[in-house]
Amino acid sequence: MSTRYQGKVVIVTGAASGIGRAVATRLASEGARLVIADLTADKLEEAAAELRAGGAEVRAVAGDVSLEADVARILDGARELGRLDVLINNAGVMDKLTPLHEVTDELWQKVMAVNIGGAFALCRRALPLMMEAKAGAIVNVASVAGLNGGRGGAAYTASKHALIGLTRSMAWYYGPHGIRANAVCPGAVDTPLGPGGMPSMAGIKRMQQQLGGLPRSAKPEEIAAAVAFLGSDDASYVNGAALVVDAGWSSF
Repeated sequence: MSTRYQGKVVIVTGAASGIGRAVATRLASEGARLVIADLTADKLEEAAAELRAGGAEVRAVAGDVSLEADVARILDGARELGRLDVLINNAGVMDKLTPLHEVTDELWQKVMAVNIGGAFALCRRALPLMMEAKAGAIVNVASVAGLNGGRGGAAYTASKHALIGLTRSMAWYYGPHGIRANAVCPGAVDTPLGPGGMPSMAGIKRMQQQLGGLPRSAKPEEIAAAVAFLGSDDASYVNGAALVVDAGWSSF
């Protein structure tokens, strides 16, 4: 296995399950020292124990990325390890495929607070550390829903478009500081996230028209491989990219 993350300190949010856990496992196998965060404390501790059993150095921070105090604690975990090389913003929530006319204020605010607000808050705190080091990489886990209008509900789609926009803004502004920012845009992935509960019937009816050409769902490890590439020095000349990882679904 590669050692391209040997000694590097990496933050991974949403790390208790799914893509985040697969990313943490992949990076640990390549030598990363990890700060993993998730809202679900018991599953996060389970993930941390598994990583430590494999020999990884891990700080586990249970918290909500939409809360500034919890974001500060996540960054404190990196400071305890002495540096921050890579930030993986993976924490996210779905919106039950809800079309705009059915979106409540509560649903809109929750999706935006986590999917874009959390990434914004973490990046805002991480960037000064990376600027001081004149190096760093940020990988935001977006979605093919961030590139078109027919892969999620209104709030989810808007949040992922915003996340890609934030990624590109950071790439433009902070590239001269030695910092890269890229996004991964998965298609369907075999994770517990799903649509975020019982989906809107209007949304699922419309989405079914898109599902006929859907390739198989990805394994979380397949998305983790793309994240690992973008966060590593192998992607030293990749900045501002939105890497689609969907088996060609968005091309059909």
